[in-house]
Amino acid sequence: MAVTVTEKFESRHLTTGENATLELAFNVFGTDDEAQAKQAVLAASPETYGSSRDQPYLRRQGVQLEPEGPQLWNATVRYDSNWDAPVWAEDSFEFDTTGGTQHITQSLSTVTSYGRAPNCYGAIGVSQSAVEGVDIVVPVFNFSETHHFSSISWSYRHVIAGLTGKVNYYSFRGFDRGEVLFLGASGSRRDSYSSTPWEVTFRFAAQQNRTNIQVGNITGIRKWGWEYMWVRYEPADDYNTKTRIKRPVGVYIEKVYELASFAGLGI
Repeated sequence: MAVTVTEKFESRHLTTGENATLELAFNVFGTDDEAQAKQAVLAASPETYGSSRDQPYLRRQGVQLEPEGPQLWNATVRYDSNWDAPVWAEDSFEFDTTGGTQHITQSLSTVTSYGRAPNCYGAIGVSQSAVEGVDIVVPVFNFSETHHFSSISWSYRHVIAGLTGKVNYYSFRGFDRGEVLFLGASGSRRDSYSSTPWEVTFRFAAQQNRTNIQVGNITGIRKWGWEYMWVRYEPADDYNTKTRIKRPVGVYIEKVYELASFAGLGI
């Protein structure tokens, strides 16, 4: 049975002014799965409201669901002008930009060199047999969101498990395709009463897509955020210093995470 969403007659409670708000009310038919019901409401309600001078410009902040009966939900969609406000008072959001560690074998550029130093084209720690490289801190935006659900079905838990370790196929939280890695979620409920909501924390990490990367004399390299780049080296002779070294001759971009839509998370 298809999920149906219809707006109620008493919908569209609008307040104007500096802290304008709007609430839309819906009936949801055809599912007992809260995540599926929430996704249907998100699809049926506009992301923003108002665009003319006499209407406030509001942004959708969240969906509140209440079970009304078998395969029947009451849904309220809240809008306000504070785009950075939490979706609901009990939800929470955290982030940090402390970055991550990455082993690299190429520098952005060689600033200078001294003594009998052959040109290694940016390769770091070069010997006749290896390129040792170095560990550096790279930009990684880690963030988490804690949301509350009246119930968590086993099918929804399987959806979360299946999306863990996936990268966003569509734009997500303002990040482009390929930039957000879903690290998984953890959920708990304080007691066994049906009225007590589940608290679920979703964790993500984001790395920006990059273009115009240069490795040695190799230019025009493009890499999505969570693709893996590695460099192939070959022995070479530096005739100025009469030294046998290794230089970059090839760059590989590897897909190591599958792409997926995060819509199934229902957040």
